[in-house]
Amino acid sequence: MKSTDIQQIPAQNSIRRVILASFIGTTIEWYDFFLYGTAAALVFNRLFFPNVDSLTGTLSAFGTFAVGFIARPFGGLIFGHFGDRLGRKSMLVTSLLIMGVATFVIGLLPTYHSIGVLAPILLVAMRFAQGIGVGGEWGGAVLMAVEHSAGTRRGFHGSWPQMGVPAGLLLSTIVFRICSSAFSEAEFLAWGWRVPFLLSVVLIGVGLFIRLRILETPAFLQQRQLADAPQPPIATLLRNYPRNVFLGIGMRFAENGTFYVLTVFVLSYGESYLKMPRSTMLTGVILSSFIGLFTTPAFGALSDRIGRRPVYLGGALFTMFFAFPFFWLLGTRSPMLIWLAIVLGVNLGHDAMYGPQAAFFSELFGTRVRYTGASLSYQLSSVFAGGFAPLIATGLLAKFGSSGVAAYVVVMGLITVVSTLLAAETFRSDLSGEQRHD
Repeated sequence: MKSTDIQQIPAQNSIRRVILASFIGTTIEWYDFFLYGTAAALVFNRLFFPNVDSLTGTLSAFGTFAVGFIARPFGGLIFGHFGDRLGRKSMLVTSLLIMGVATFVIGLLPTYHSIGVLAPILLVAMRFAQGIGVGGEWGGAVLMAVEHSAGTRRGFHGSWPQMGVPAGLLLSTIVFRICSSAFSEAEFLAWGWRVPFLLSVVLIGVGLFIRLRILETPAFLQQRQLADAPQPPIATLLRNYPRNVFLGIGMRFAENGTFYVLTVFVLSYGESYLKMPRSTMLTGVILSSFIGLFTTPAFGALSDRIGRRPVYLGGALFTMFFAFPFFWLLGTRSPMLIWLAIVLGVNLGHDAMYGPQAAFFSELFGTRVRYTGASLSYQLSSVFAGGFAPLIATGLLAKFGSSGVAAYVVVMGLITVVSTLLAAETFRSDLSGEQRHD
């Protein structure tokens, strides 16, 4: 391929089409992933773990929720390897198919009352497949946006696939709430819970149609032209960028772990501990998800002006200092104050980190290993931070009350603050080379 051909690609593959495709695709993937979290918090304990007490059933359901996060690094490694060698686009199509099929199958699974212990085993298998799919999705989606972007707007453009998280959470929560309200409790537990999962097949068709219409990134095509026989990406990554991988993992603790405390654990906390109606917590999550469609790109754009580190650091510090007030507000049992708490925690704390994150993590690695590096940092932290957050929070709540959960959030915030302070500022870096920010 001639260099002139590479230079023509951005004109053919308009940045608007690319970021829109990234946004819609990630929305669908996260719809699938979050749908499981909502169901795990509200119904899976009764459907797949019915022969235990309420606390053990909730812990078991959250345990299967964590399986998806354990699988995500494997997805990141597999898709990162082939994404750095074969291209970003083909990996995005494959990850979308894996996620969609797994989610659809969950909607067809028989429950414990029908097939016994085989039911939770199959549930875990499908959750693992979901984790593989979303593990490969994130790196490809953000690189499609960031590597097509001009240097001065990478934070803003990279925030569009990040917006797929609040959009997917919003969509899954709304669909789940509609279904839980439209049916009686008995109907919902019998078959109504399956509807949101089965709807996934329609969304996957839409996502595939859109993703097949975008082109490969110019940065990858240029790198493939220059590198005749590249080493395995993981070997190059661990040799040249080990510090950045570990910093990326630390930087995600507050963002990822706190997010699942605020949006998944809070559902069971409100219903089981505060004895609030299910709709109260779901409404708070819906509000924060809708607002996130605006705050996420706003923080991404702000990082283009003042840098990635100060914006990211601000979100981590807010998360730390708001941990105890968050549970104080929930403890009032006032719906308005509960919604305020969730909105502040998600849209000021989390979104200030998540908005610039795609560009920040992409800029930490060179083109040859960018898919692998960004994915591995992002997905490994998901295991240690997000995947076990609802499970850990539930255990801490049982032993120490809400103060134990708040202290847990503070510790995650501290890890992220230190990691962000140690990371280099990257918002003016050139993505075309093998830059180093160790």
